Order: sequence, then structure tokens, then C-alpha cells
Amino acid sequence: MNKAEIIARRIFGWKLNRWDRWYDFENNIFIPVSKFQPEQNIDHAMLIVKKLEEDGFTYKTNGDSEVCFNEVCAVGSTLAEAITNAACDMVDNGSIADEWL
Repeated sequence: MNKAEIIARRIFGWKLNRWDRWYDFENNIFIPVSKFQPEQNIDHAMLIVKKLEEDGFTYKTNGDSEVCFNEVCAVGSTLAEAITNAACDMVDNGSIADEWL
């Protein structure tokens, strides 16, 4: 799984409806896989920030290359990449997943 897939499944709760599109149950819409690129698109990355803040996580940034969600921090060559990396690191960490349960 790539980072966009991990985030789509574990943060947004989207399900892969077909090989080329996600289904967002919360908003009852289909999202083409090619239209969700958080590593390259800051608007998509900020959707991650918004969702995690709604779920109680604190977002902090140190410039354009370092991002933290609570204690989980990551870097990237762009802010969008840093957000994506931090979100992926957070959901891959078993203790963070336990907080959501």
C-alpha cells in the first residue's frame, strides 16, 4: 500500500470500490484514486490535517518541511509531503491506532 492508500483507509475510512476509485461513506461520494494525491497537493494534505484535528489530534508545523501530529513528527521536501509522512507514521504506529478504538 502506498501512503495515499494508507491515509484513505485508516484516517478517512474510505473503501476501495474498484481498482480506480474510493468510496467515502461519510459523504456518500466516489473519489477517483488519481484525484487524491496528498503528497503532491497541499489542498489534499490539508484535508488530512482537518480530519485529524476533528479527531482530537494537535497539528504543529516547523516551517515548510516538518510537521507533528501530537508527538509524531516527520519531514518532507514540501509541506504536503511532510503532512503525508507524519500522518502515515502516526497510523502505522500501533499505539496511535489504539487511541481511536
